[in-house]
Amino acid sequence: MCSCKLRLHLAVFQHEMTGDMVTNLAAYRFVELSELKELREELLALCKDSGLRGTILLSLEGVNLFVAGSAQGISKLMGRLRDIPGLEDFEGKISESEDQPFRRMLVRIKKEIIAFGVEGVEPGKRTSPKLSAKELKKWLDEGRKVTLLDTRNDYEVKLGTFEGAIVPDIRTFREFPKAVRELPEEMKDETLVMFCTGGIRCEKAGPFMEMEGFKNVYQLDGGILKYFEECGGDHYEGECFVFDQRVGVDPALQETDTAVCYACQAPLELKDQEDVRYVTGKTCPYCFVPEPEKMTGRIVEAQAKLDAVCEVLPGSVLHENRRPLNVSAKYDKWTLGDLLVDQFPQVSREEWETRCADGRFVSYGGKVREMDHVVRAGERILQVFPPAIEPDVAKGIRIVYDDEALVVLEKPAPLPMHPSGRYYRNTLQHLLNQVYEPKFLRPAHRLDANTRGLVLFARTRHFCRLMQRQFIDGKVEKVYRATVQGWPEWDEKICEFAISAEPVGPGGRTVDEDGLPAKTEFKVVERCEDGTARLEAKLGSGRTNQIRVHLWELGFPVKGDPCYLLDRKMGDTQTISVGDEPMELEAWKLGFTHPISGEWMEFRNEH
Repeated sequence: MCSCKLRLHLAVFQHEMTGDMVTNLAAYRFVELSELKELREELLALCKDSGLRGTILLSLEGVNLFVAGSAQGISKLMGRLRDIPGLEDFEGKISESEDQPFRRMLVRIKKEIIAFGVEGVEPGKRTSPKLSAKELKKWLDEGRKVTLLDTRNDYEVKLGTFEGAIVPDIRTFREFPKAVRELPEEMKDETLVMFCTGGIRCEKAGPFMEMEGFKNVYQLDGGILKYFEECGGDHYEGECFVFDQRVGVDPALQETDTAVCYACQAPLELKDQEDVRYVTGKTCPYCFVPEPEKMTGRIVEAQAKLDAVCEVLPGSVLHENRRPLNVSAKYDKWTLGDLLVDQFPQVSREEWETRCADGRFVSYGGKVREMDHVVRAGERILQVFPPAIEPDVAKGIRIVYDDEALVVLEKPAPLPMHPSGRYYRNTLQHLLNQVYEPKFLRPAHRLDANTRGLVLFARTRHFCRLMQRQFIDGKVEKVYRATVQGWPEWDEKICEFAISAEPVGPGGRTVDEDGLPAKTEFKVVERCEDGTARLEAKLGSGRTNQIRVHLWELGFPVKGDPCYLLDRKMGDTQTISVGDEPMELEAWKLGFTHPISGEWMEFRNEH
C-alpha cells in the first residue's frame, strides 16, 4: 500500500476515534482531461455532500486541488478521481489540522491549473527529471555542488527557503520566465535543483528552463512539503507558506503562528501582527501607507485624469445637451408656459413659445410637452438644446486636498461651476464627473464663473449636507481678495445691503431693500499707484454675486468685472471669455471643521 493511501487510512481511523481532526489534501496531476463542465458539476456535488471545503481547479491540462474535511470525505473524493483515465494512481499530500482551513467549496474550470502563460510547455507529456527529497538531502549533506532555485513568489519566500537558494524577485509565477532569462549564462551548465511548495510549479518551470538552454535541471519531487515530511528541516531555514488559512507550516508540518495580510498577501510573524500598522483584513507593516502618502497618490492620479479630460474640452465637440427642469411645489398645477416665464423672466414668453413649438421640452420618457401642459410638483422635464459648440473656458484646475469625505480644488477663471446659459459640458462639475465617476463629487458651495480660487466638494450627499450646514450657520471662514477700481476712503467697512433674489439684466443681482440679507466685511490691504486698491473681503453670508454687488453699490467695482461697471452701470454679459482681461476676484482662504475628525482645516490659494 502506498504511503499516501496508508496515511489516509490512518487519518480515517484517527477521525473515527477522536472525531475532532480535519484532514487536508493537496494534490495535482498534469493529464489530459475532457468534458470539464460535467466533471465540475459532479465533483462539486460530491464535495458538498461529503462536507468538504476548498478549491478544485480543472483544466484540459489536468487537475489541482486543495481540499479539507473528514477523512471519509477525502477518501471518497480521491476514489472518484482515480476512476478518471490517467488518474488511476493519483496521490496527494495528507496533513491534519484542528480547524477547517477553508470557508467554502469551489470547483473551477481554468485555462491552466497553474498560470504560466508560455506556449509549448506541456507537463502532461514531458517534465524535467525528478529528484527525491532524500536524494537532495544526501547531496546537501555531502556538500555536492548544486544550485538551488526557488520558483515561488516573493511573499512565500519571506517565510523561509533552503539555505543558499537563489530567490528570483517575482510577484507571480507568470514573471518567472523573465527572471530565468536574467540569470547568469554560466548557470546553464550547472547542476540545478528547483523547488516550490508542492512541486506543481516546477512541472512547468523545468521544461521551460530546458527550452532556455539549461542542461542539468532537476525538480524536487513533492516540493518543500514532501521534503519536510521525509527529511525535516535540515538545510532549510524558516517555515513554508501554504495556500490555506494555516498560512505557514514548520518542518514537522505543524501549523505555525504566522498570519497573512489579506490586502497584500504578505505572511506575518507574531512581531508583525503586534505592529500598530496591522489591521486585520486591511493593512500590515508591509503595505501600510500613511494617510498623507495615500492622499498624495490619490491627488496625482486624479490630477492626471483631470488634465487629460481638459486637454480637449468636452464642450469643444458638437453635442446635444439636455438640461433638467424640476417642478417645485410653488408651480404645482401651473402650465409649463407660465412656469417658464415666472422662473426665467429674462427670457420672453415668445421665445418660450418658439422652443416649445420646436419640441424642445420633453418628459424623461421622451413625450413632447407643450406650453399648455399642466405640471405637477416633483415632475422633471428635459429642455433639449440643439447640438452646439460651447465657448472655451480656462483650464488648469488644481486638486489640493482629497480624503474620504472632502475634495478641495483651485478653480481657474473663467469656468462656470454648473450648467447654465451657453455652458453645459465645459463646466467644473461636468469635468469632475469624468474623473470621479461613478461616485460624483457634490459642491458644498459655489463660485462665480469669473471668480478663481478655492472651492469645496464633498464625496457623498451626507458629507455635502454637513458642510452646507456649516456654510449656512456661518461656521465657515471665507476670505476673498479683490482688486477694485478707485481708492475707498475707509480702511475697513461692514456692508449689509440686501441683495435681490431674482436676476436682472444679463443675470446679475442688485441691491434691494426687500431682497435677501447679506453681510460682507471689507479691509483695504493696499492702495495702488494705478488708482486701484487691493482688498480682503470676508463673507458673512453667501448670496449670488455678493462681493461684486456690494463693491459695485459702494462705488468700487471689481477690476475686470464685465457685469458690474463704474458709476453703477451694468454690462451686458455675466461671463468673460478666455483671453479677456481677468476679473480680479479670488477665493483666497477657506476654513472649516472637518465632518469626520472635527479638526479645524484651513486652506489658502497660493497660485
